[in-house]
Amino acid sequence: MMRNAHALRRAAGALGAMLLVGGANAQEAGPLPASPYGADDTIGAMNHLSPEGARAAARLVRTGKVYALGVVTGRATPAWPGRAFNMVVLQTNDGGGGTVAPNQLTGHDDILMTSLGIGTQIDGFAHLGVDHHYYNNVPAQALFNAGGVTRYGTQDIPPTATRGVLLDMTKHYGQSPVPPGTAFNRAEIEAAARAARITIRRGDVVLFHTGWMAASAESNPQDFIAREPGLGREGADYLAGLGVVMIGADTAALEAIPFEDEAAPFIVHQTLLARHGVHILENINTADLAADDATEFMFVLGQPRFEGAVQMVINPIAIR
Repeated sequence: MMRNAHALRRAAGALGAMLLVGGANAQEAGPLPASPYGADDTIGAMNHLSPEGARAAARLVRTGKVYALGVVTGRATPAWPGRAFNMVVLQTNDGGGGTVAPNQLTGHDDILMTSLGIGTQIDGFAHLGVDHHYYNNVPAQALFNAGGVTRYGTQDIPPTATRGVLLDMTKHYGQSPVPPGTAFNRAEIEAAARAARITIRRGDVVLFHTGWMAASAESNPQDFIAREPGLGREGADYLAGLGVVMIGADTAALEAIPFEDEAAPFIVHQTLLARHGVHILENINTADLAADDATEFMFVLGQPRFEGAVQMVINPIAIR
């Protein structure tokens, strides 16, 4: 447990340092590129979505089975230090249990006080950047006002209906869970795709199954957060080059922890969000898809549209 606590503090410290000082790896990482879709582009790889892609994804539905890819989020949900969930339920009317009108109307309201980067979530482009610059090389001072993010808010992520593909890395490595720190790069991704007999295409959502959530999210939540297998930097560049719109996994941060390079924490996040405009999906429940050997499916997401957020709790679904 002491080892796990140390790893958690180290990973959290890396995140905190990057959020606070931003530019620790900026010189190595280099300046951010302009969007290929123009100076006003705010949706990045989501430009690859199309009505044709949605129709093609709908044709993948054979059985009609629907999978909830989001986990239930609550007070016990594993979360990065500083993130928390709290729900308050209030009785309506006078708050004291009284009724209203002759039909004795009663009810409840609720107030949610939560971090939005908790449970199953999508990362927006304002979440992580390079030296206070974000996707399309937009400086931080151009993103905000008193109400939150005015550009790259998750409320503006387009609704998604497209093809999803699952790469089962437990089959590729012959281990479940895949050991923490294992990084998936181009060779591993191509091999897993060949084994699944799928070709990753422009407009796809790519999900990795590692077995890590099933192994430790409930039994050892600190360890679940502190370390994990995941995507490597070369793999992130490779998938972005194929034109995928989102990448996710059954892990808390998508990328491999311990990091491939401890001097470059969360560089996969920087690569996908800030350089390529590809959204990251975290804590995706891939277990049922993997159990059914569902390698391709229709992926659907319409995230809550809370104005000004940089992350959002979500429940995407898969249909096959």
